[in-house]
Amino acid sequence: MSTDVLVLTQPGDTHADAVTRRLVASGASVTTFDPAEFPSAATLSLHLSPAGAIRRTLLRGRDRVDLDRVDAVWFRRPQDPRPHDEITDPEVREYVEQECEAFAGALWDDLDALAVPGTRADIRLAGRKQTQLRLAGRLGFELPPTLLTTDPDEFLDFWDAHEGRVVTKPLQRSWLIRGDESYARMAESATTVDVASAESMRLCPLIVQAYVPKRVELRVTVVGTRVFAAEIHSQDSNHTRLDWRCYDPSTTRHGVHALPGDVMRRCVLLVAELGLRYGAIDLILTPDGRYVFLEVNPSGQWLWIEDATGLPISEAIADLLRSGADRHLPNPVSGALS
Repeated sequence: MSTDVLVLTQPGDTHADAVTRRLVASGASVTTFDPAEFPSAATLSLHLSPAGAIRRTLLRGRDRVDLDRVDAVWFRRPQDPRPHDEITDPEVREYVEQECEAFAGALWDDLDALAVPGTRADIRLAGRKQTQLRLAGRLGFELPPTLLTTDPDEFLDFWDAHEGRVVTKPLQRSWLIRGDESYARMAESATTVDVASAESMRLCPLIVQAYVPKRVELRVTVVGTRVFAAEIHSQDSNHTRLDWRCYDPSTTRHGVHALPGDVMRRCVLLVAELGLRYGAIDLILTPDGRYVFLEVNPSGQWLWIEDATGLPISEAIADLLRSGADRHLPNPVSGALS
């Protein structure tokens, strides 16, 4: 059975490219679309008959896509709709952006298709750090002692309780773009400078966690019910000791990791309970063998893990998207035939 897949992402997404190549090679029909092309370079239309029959189309140049044929929609890294450049008034642009998002967003949400990693609503909810941590703890994961606050006194009490061995990190976004300049904020050790300037915490919330000693860090990629665990030997370098995202891929060792069965089951359950079919989970394996949960990213990257370890993550995602063609097939009933 042929599968029609809609991939919503921005240009230059090599992760999406790796999956779409596999989909096309297997005979699937793939449309890759950046929602920022709408409405300036593409049109969307929705028709409703008096009886409620619906017809939805995407037109980009001469290419017309029947959106009602889509079996799976992959919300990979879509951008927001972008108004025509000829609309220069800031307030009018904001109005048009909101109208376009209201139309396009509802259209994507209402497609009768398998949503990967999940619906847009589930992706937004799953991205909330406090939601992730609370659910992970309920499922039996060990968590670092954690504080989310804008209260300087709470921060100072936490600092004292953990004798200054604490790490701070952003709540939602690890980057800021101002004009032509960009800034990145990863996990960082809190210092006496942070203590001295604790009053500034009133301006913006922050995550503060007790430092957890590491043997290795783990990136666990869950695709449906399949689990791919990789070790990141972040402790080999001072650059990556606190946050492996500061790593040098040429020097940081990676390897396949065999997760204990109970940890693997928790990873699958965590992703499923968040309403997702894909999730990239970060764990710490401590020197004494404990698995500590840090976070899950509904749109986390995986290609560098695949390249370093050979884990077939791209093929697993392609398999998941292809399964959208079977979403309406009846489930076999055990014992129905005898």
